[in-house]
Amino acid sequence: MEQKFYTLLVYSENVAGVLNQVTAVFTRRQVNIESLNVSASSIEGIHKYTITCWSVPDEIVKITKQIEKKIDVIKANYYTDDELFIHEVALYKISTLALLDNPEISRTIRRHDARMMEVNPTYSTVLLAGLTEDIADLYDQLSAYNCLLQYSRSGRIAVTRSFEEPITEYLNGQDETMI
Repeated sequence: MEQKFYTLLVYSENVAGVLNQVTAVFTRRQVNIESLNVSASSIEGIHKYTITCWSVPDEIVKITKQIEKKIDVIKANYYTDDELFIHEVALYKISTLALLDNPEISRTIRRHDARMMEVNPTYSTVLLAGLTEDIADLYDQLSAYNCLLQYSRSGRIAVTRSFEEPITEYLNGQDETMI
């Protein structure tokens, strides 16, 4: 079976050790995590883990179920890219001297709709928010100009294309069972 790229959205209470439990599932199954982002969700007291990986369909189902069995995990779902709105952020630190000497570098930055965050005599910092492919393309082009001093990319952040957080329906169902 051919591997596909998946994004898992995992919701939990903000409890120490949950991240370790979640990543242990991937380690046991020898599946590499491509990116990981952890932040508060739109629901107070609930944290959201956005995890990407390559996997086959059968395995991603098993991984998701194993994660969901963890005591502190409230809900876990997996998605393909067409089911999500996806973004990443990247910072590029480039040589100011190279930037001033080669106007094509500045044009490249503008073509990608990136923002100049800081310019000083030594280096300039560029910020780009967008899709993984756009971020990688700017990286490749700046590398080709041999002006890149440092580079850092965030993990993927994602929201579903549905109206509410996927956990909302689950939590509403929990409230009804308690009544």
